[in-house]
Amino acid sequence: MVALLIALLLKTFMVQVFVIPSGSMEQTIEIGDRVLVDKLTPWFGSEPARGEVVVFKDPGGWLEADHKPSSDGPVLHGVKQVFSYVGLLPSENEQDLIKRVIGVPGDTVECCDAQGRLHVNGTALDEPYLAPGNAPSKQPFKVTVPAGRLWVMGDHREVSADSRYHMGNPGGGTIPMENVVGRAFVIAWPMQRVSQLDVPSSLSSLPVLSPPAQAAATGAGGVRARAVEGVPESIGSNPDPTEPPLVMGVLGVIPRIVRSRRSMARREPPAG
Repeated sequence: MVALLIALLLKTFMVQVFVIPSGSMEQTIEIGDRVLVDKLTPWFGSEPARGEVVVFKDPGGWLEADHKPSSDGPVLHGVKQVFSYVGLLPSENEQDLIKRVIGVPGDTVECCDAQGRLHVNGTALDEPYLAPGNAPSKQPFKVTVPAGRLWVMGDHREVSADSRYHMGNPGGGTIPMENVVGRAFVIAWPMQRVSQLDVPSSLSSLPVLSPPAQAAATGAGGVRARAVEGVPESIGSNPDPTEPPLVMGVLGVIPRIVRSRRSMARREPPAG
């Protein structure tokens, strides 16, 4: 019970583990990696910044995978729901995705220049995190990010059904900030891939627009997103629009701690 309570508190307020089911963030994050997501700092007013890798709820129409009806009985179904709620089993209803933040409110994101580079507010980006052989985008576009929203893209651009792919959706491909679950900051498993998910300097060094500048850029809050005229709408390599959602992982350290304490108690000699 103590382990379940600690897992619930951690999953709800501090850190949650997610399993990566697709290759849209390769080579930064690979299929099967477990990432730790910081859910604590948003409680103190922290907002996503350019370059951060974030997990967010589907804003609508990004995930279209069919959910098969459960064949579990009522008792087993109830037990699974409890364990899913505390984060010890993956939830059948999770609708989360993971991408990198490229544009924040007021930013103008555009691709591409004569050298094939992505621009944010007129500054060309160096993107060392892109999957080898990937162009910043095979689909030219230009978007101004409205207040309270983000423009996100996968690092494996040729297979990522990211903001570019959903420019025809409400929001013009941008996602609401309130949909952000938290920032993925560490690859925690497998052991050989344990590493910190740093924010690239090409994005973190860009100046943050002041609120008046954001308001001027986004006008009355309307989304301004468009593909460049005369260019086909295809992004290039037909990313899968039914990208699987992230799977909520198991916070396995809790039961391990409990087992460790029990084994230590059994090994300690009696006092005196």
